Amino acid sequence: MTYLITQTLNGLFSAALLFLIASGLTLAFGVMRIVNIAHGSFYMLGVYVAYSVVLRTGSLLLGALAAIVVVGSLGFVMQRFFLRRFGSDPLAQMMMTMGFALLFRDGALMIWGGDAFTLQYPPGLSGSMEAGEVVFPLYRLFVIFVAGLVGVALWLVNEKTLIGARLRATVDDPEMASATGINVALLSGLVFAAGAGLAAFGGVMGGPILGGYAGIDFDLLPLAFVVVIVGGMGSLKGAVAGSVVVGMIDNFGKALVPELSYFTLFAPMVLVLAIRPRGLYGRA
Repeated sequence: MTYLITQTLNGLFSAALLFLIASGLTLAFGVMRIVNIAHGSFYMLGVYVAYSVVLRTGSLLLGALAAIVVVGSLGFVMQRFFLRRFGSDPLAQMMMTMGFALLFRDGALMIWGGDAFTLQYPPGLSGSMEAGEVVFPLYRLFVIFVAGLVGVALWLVNEKTLIGARLRATVDDPEMASATGINVALLSGLVFAAGAGLAAFGGVMGGPILGGYAGIDFDLLPLAFVVVIVGGMGSLKGAVAGSVVVGMIDNFGKALVPELSYFTLFAPMVLVLAIRPRGLYGRA
């Protein structure tokens, strides 16, 4: 029983990180129909920017803020001046974002080198919590809690604010939204920037556990795409459900049958697509 509880908590930790990455990816697709191959690079750059700030200030909070601002700004520029030119051409978008992903990886190698590193734990979160026979790191519980807060905040913005109403209108009918006075181009750029910032924040949250290195972008990108595909493109609810499903399956698969970890991860995705091609909460 102790083993089951511990692995479940580890699965929720993985789900929390995946949600921070995949929520931005699914929002960008929902508004602009961009399949962003460079989304994992935003996670990687977030870790590197936070690492540089933490080395100079010793504050993970300042590192997180710097990562969100820098990577979010980079995402905004990328969408406004490059991806926007291709409209709704998915092949051109995928090739462009693939090129950016390779540029970001080489740039990270040139600036920070190829050595792996980890971020420091926030003060007071480096220990473990004990409940009976279960011992679990406090920081992992903190990440689960933070991801929950982010999910609630995204839901409130999407469902209860004017920005959310404009966003839903843009998703449903961008031409009509533009005719009513909504600046669709600016809104799309801001959504893409927010998605990049969320991925960077995920990188900072995962930095003390997973660390950072040039190549972590493509290690995590397949997991993020599985989350989005299982949950449904463009659905925030789907990102939550997909993150929990993928996080649990990936964690238990690696713990129980590590030699079949990729099979246990991708087989459920194939089954979901066979039964419901749009994903669990995808829209027609």
